[in-house]
Parts: sequence; C-alpha cells; structure tokens
Amino acid sequence: MPIRDTCRPRRAAGLVMTAAVLLAGCDYWPPALQTQIEQLRSELQTVTMEKAQLQNQMTSLTKAKDDLQMQVDDLSRTNRDKSTLIASLQSSVSALQERLAKSSKPVAAKAPLAKVTPKPAVKTAQKAPVKKKTLTKSAVH
Repeated sequence: MPIRDTCRPRRAAGLVMTAAVLLAGCDYWPPALQTQIEQLRSELQTVTMEKAQLQNQMTSLTKAKDDLQMQVDDLSRTNRDKSTLIASLQSSVSALQERLAKSSKPVAAKAPLAKVTPKPAVKTAQKAPVKKKTLTKSAVH
C-alpha cells in the first residue's frame, strides 16, 4: 500500500500541471500556423469590408426600389384618372352623337312631306375678263 500513496500525489500533480497548461494556453505557435492565422485575419478583414459595401449597396438599392415603387404608384393613379376621364369623354361624345342623330331625324322625316325642290341657280352676269390691248405703230400715230 505504500506504493499507492506515492503514486497518488504524482498523478494529482500531473493532472494539475496538465490542467494549468490547458487553462493558461500556450504562447508558442509554429510559424506555419502563425502565417495561417494572419492570412485568416486578413481574409476576415476583407470579407468584413465587402460585407459593409454590400450592405451599403443593399440600402441604396432598397431606397431606389422604394422611389421607383412610388413612381409606379403615382403613374398607376394617373392612369386610372386618365382612363376615367377618357370613359367620361367617350360617354359625352356618344350622348352628343345620339342627340345629333335625334335632332336630324325629324328634319329627315319632314323632308318627304314637304318636298324640297332645288331652285335653279340664278346666273349672275359675270364680267368678261379685260383683254389688254397691245399698241401697234399705227395706233400710236
């Protein structure tokens, strides 16, 4: 049993030392690992900058989309208003054409009752074009 007593303190000391090394960490990194770490840090910075740029682009594109959507909404509203106006004007034109057709029907109906005969055209005396006389030598003497 004395052997066991001597092994326990050594094992406990070994466990404490291993735990201390694990908890404290190791300040030594091999050069290849240090190079990899620096490369990863550099890539992380690059990716972080690209992410910020993409977020800025996303923000500006979202704003542009919202502006365009407002323009589409305005144009749609204007289109509806113009369509309503066109429909109203077409209705007015149809009503006016009907009124014109109704107002011209009674005149057409009365025409057979009172036969209209065209009057002969009165010829007015037209002046004959003036002829210019050319002077000859005998007319001048």
